[in-house]
Amino acid sequence: MAIPDGTSPSVQKFFEGREALIKQEKLQRSDHEFRQSLSPTAQKACEIVSKIRINELETIWSTTQHSDLEKEELFPGMIFNLAKQHMEKTDLWKICLKMPKGALLHCHLGAMVDLDWVIGVAMETQGVCISASMGLVSEESRAKADVQLLFQRNGSDDGSLIWSAGYERGVWVNLRSAAEKFPNGGEKGFVQWLKSRCTITQEDNVAHHLGVDDIWRKLKGAFRTIAPIEFYEPITRKFLRKFFQTAMEDGVKWVEMRGMSRNFRLEGEDMPVERRMDLVRVMDEEIKEFMNSDEGKGFWGARLIWDTLRSFDKEVIIEDMKLCIETKKQYPDLVAGFDLVGPEDEGRTLHDLTPEIIWFQEECAKEGVDIPFFFHAGECVGDGNSTDQNLFDAILFGSRRIGHGVSLYKHPLLIDMVKERKILIESCPISNEVLRYTASIMSHPLPALLARGVPASLSNDDPALMGQGTSGMTHDFWQALQGWENLGLAGLGSLAQNSVRWAAFENQDTQTWFDDISAGADGTSIRAKRIQEWSEDWEQFCKWVVDEFGT
Repeated sequence: MAIPDGTSPSVQKFFEGREALIKQEKLQRSDHEFRQSLSPTAQKACEIVSKIRINELETIWSTTQHSDLEKEELFPGMIFNLAKQHMEKTDLWKICLKMPKGALLHCHLGAMVDLDWVIGVAMETQGVCISASMGLVSEESRAKADVQLLFQRNGSDDGSLIWSAGYERGVWVNLRSAAEKFPNGGEKGFVQWLKSRCTITQEDNVAHHLGVDDIWRKLKGAFRTIAPIEFYEPITRKFLRKFFQTAMEDGVKWVEMRGMSRNFRLEGEDMPVERRMDLVRVMDEEIKEFMNSDEGKGFWGARLIWDTLRSFDKEVIIEDMKLCIETKKQYPDLVAGFDLVGPEDEGRTLHDLTPEIIWFQEECAKEGVDIPFFFHAGECVGDGNSTDQNLFDAILFGSRRIGHGVSLYKHPLLIDMVKERKILIESCPISNEVLRYTASIMSHPLPALLARGVPASLSNDDPALMGQGTSGMTHDFWQALQGWENLGLAGLGSLAQNSVRWAAFENQDTQTWFDDISAGADGTSIRAKRIQEWSEDWEQFCKWVVDEFGT
């Protein structure tokens, strides 16, 4: 009996059934509706990008094609920090860089601007000083000491002091002078050293014996070092303008930022005072000024998600909640919602925080304000432990979006609830990899959620401290496009459109929010208008892809 070949009726019948099964599964994907709406130009662009991706996988990310690269071990989905210098030279990078990304929904303000720029501005700002917990006399002490930057009126002008054995703990030294006297290369060496203190470096990334807690310790130390000076008024104003400018250049037109620093100080102020209301005022002024400037033309704006550390005790959190309510009453259009931040494994769970959260809801109702939740949840590797169970509480408390949701794929019932309640997952692939919640982009759980129909968008979380070095989202977009076969340009477009569809452009009660998201581009609100505007940008982008890469 002859063995059937690929053209025999029986084999063809099997192939047809296989193809039908694949198509049936794709009907459940969250991007199915978006794919069905693609114009002929967009379809052509998607085909072109798919071919570029395949070509780059074979020619760039393959050591079998380049024996001279074997020592570098280039391969699809390799560690972000190692892949970064290679990805930025590809055609896929040019495409992702040009793509309209819509809204950045998940970011922490203190980690949003390139550190070279931040350090440079700090050195140029009169009165900015540096202090340490010990004399920074050796590489070991410079690696272990607590270091802080702040404005101080009476800092020492002797820059060599902090690098000497005679330095006394906590003494403030002029930053510019200290940089010039840095023992390993002067100012240039100082910037490199300080950046290494404030960034998850390539060395940290490849040290896989370091787990989630170890990497978080480095990240928290980075925030303690660099964030306080970013929240000194003269620098804060420049910082916000630089953030918005860089984001807009990357195709981002709307920003929702977390970042309510307790360290904010007005110009000339060197003593800690409760100034968060002033910080909100400065944010409001700088957003309006940028939108009214020539460089901010076309920028939709920004809003604040008020946040407090989940590790704080009850009294501190209640005081923060009170201040959030008062701020919402004074700046109703700026404050979009509330969140609890910080490492979930180390902080208090939402279950433990239930009394405070319910108090907050009742107090909001009493004060006549509506402050929805945008909770971090599922930013963990657990399965059924107390941290993982934050997902249950986030959904029960009505969180309109969920930050990260890394462990959501383990919960089939919660997946159904997220879809039914139209809760968006704010996914941050590079952050999840760098913080050890996933080994690489190839093992990230987002594709599993997308396949089950869960709505999601991409964000960059803490890019200045994670290795991206920019406010933009192109690195995360590139990682997703290059790493996930089922995504393609159409899937990436769906994620970008989702960011606009789930953005908190205006104050809405729960039912209005749900109905407005359900209506999407067919509604009559600001949301519908923004989706339509993004769609026009998307169509122009797809035409550019066809014109630029069609041959």
